[in-house]
Amino acid sequence: MRLFVNQLTILDFSYLHAERGLVGESWHVDIELAGGLDEQGMVLDFGDVKRQVKQLIDDSFDHRLLLPADYAGLQAQGNELTFLLQNGDRIRHRGPAESVQFIAGCEITPDNVAQAIHQALRPALPDNVRSVRLTLYPENIRDAWYQYSHGLKLHCGNCQRIAHGHRSRIEILRNGRADHALEKHWAEQFRDIYIGSEEDMVAITSHNDQSCFRFSYSAEQGDFELELPADRCYLIQTESTVENIARHIRELLEKKHPGDQFRVRAFEGIGKGAISETHNQS
Repeated sequence: MRLFVNQLTILDFSYLHAERGLVGESWHVDIELAGGLDEQGMVLDFGDVKRQVKQLIDDSFDHRLLLPADYAGLQAQGNELTFLLQNGDRIRHRGPAESVQFIAGCEITPDNVAQAIHQALRPALPDNVRSVRLTLYPENIRDAWYQYSHGLKLHCGNCQRIAHGHRSRIEILRNGRADHALEKHWAEQFRDIYIGSEEDMVAITSHNDQSCFRFSYSAEQGDFELELPADRCYLIQTESTVENIARHIRELLEKKHPGDQFRVRAFEGIGKGAISETHNQS
């Protein structure tokens, strides 16, 4: 007998890639449990799946920086790590242990993350559950989208982790009509980008004659630091909440196109986000 729950949870996280660097991602998680029936006539109570199983997945993998443990260019010592990209770029991260998760393999893929989740789940499941199948996949987005990473030092939850991210849609209305050219422009602007607050950028450094930005702050979970090439960063004057990102895009559009009215619908991962509109719109 098999039990399934589609879209049990959504993982919003970032990972390190040998070519793309720091990448924000959002994946649905489907789960299928196979086994005998318990005394209730169930493989596992849906309430336990949605509560206990979902919580274990969220606690161990959501809002973390996922690291390919077998990648040759990854060096980790204590709470500090260095990741060398194939083109010679370097990314450095420092943070509490719970802000990262090592995944077996040379790259981060849905299959090896699913295997890591499976290994974490198996000891927590009752004996009648014989096997677990997990399917991880991104949202099917037809129009413009981008992948960004960020950290929110003032957040009381896991968003304070300096390198977590999202795969996000963007919708822009210009004078009441969709402007796909502007959507595509911002999707390209924010592709594989780190959106950082100017306040959190504490130094400009250099690696292989290339400028790097270093971000650092202290939050409830501990001290965080991230250093990466400047051309992989986008600076804003505020905290990089989705509300501020949507407003930032709208204000730049209004400045470039005076007299036009804009409605920016920026997503933060799947199914959630913020809307910012020109002030005199209803």
